[in-house]
Amino acid sequence: MKWLLIPLYDAYRKHFGAYAVRDPRPNAQEAPYTFYLPPQDHLDAIVAGDIVKLVIESQPASREFDAERMWVQVTDREGSQITGALDNIPLDIPQLTAGTALNFEDYKIIDIDFQDKENRPALKALSKPKQKQYWDRCMVDDCVLDGYVRVGYIYREVPDLTQKGDENPDSGWRIRGDVQQMTDDQYENGVPAYVALGAVLNQDDSWIHLIDSPERSAFLINQDTGEFEPTEFMQDQENDYD
Repeated sequence: MKWLLIPLYDAYRKHFGAYAVRDPRPNAQEAPYTFYLPPQDHLDAIVAGDIVKLVIESQPASREFDAERMWVQVTDREGSQITGALDNIPLDIPQLTAGTALNFEDYKIIDIDFQDKENRPALKALSKPKQKQYWDRCMVDDCVLDGYVRVGYIYREVPDLTQKGDENPDSGWRIRGDVQQMTDDQYENGVPAYVALGAVLNQDDSWIHLIDSPERSAFLINQDTGEFEPTEFMQDQENDYD
């Protein structure tokens, strides 16, 4: 019977469903090292013809996606209120089609593609984003990535995990959880993850001041002060995650 219910659900969504442009600010606050929003002066510079990206969710919910990030071509604006036409084909929001008119506030924009840049000298005066992006990869204990355990030991080896065609290279950082906070299961059966540095910083950024340290640096947390202190880089630890 399930194969009958799916078409009925999609038909209901197409004819009676709605959609909402999501406010991305809570996501940016929750994940400051991987979710970036345009500065206000960039938002203020948007005019008709520019293309902006929004996060749009289906109501009722999509069967496959929490929400979709899609481009919209701006057709008009009045203050912070913007009107545009959808410039993508949704993957699973049947109540939306390419060209659908959307109305939204400028703070809901997550990215901007300014058009006709050569004839808009004011764009050159826009502020530079203050946030540094941390997309280079690292290896990290899963208990740290899940937020159960704080970072306890970090070291930076010669990067060796970058594959041909990778968009973001291996940073060389290897990030271990604080063993004093780990359960026996986390210590013995933990699975390392190869992720963006920003994903780790979203959980624990206590070591961010060390992130530009050179290769063969190592730091161990002082349990009394909570500060990271330099420690000897051990040659054989380069095989920790092998």
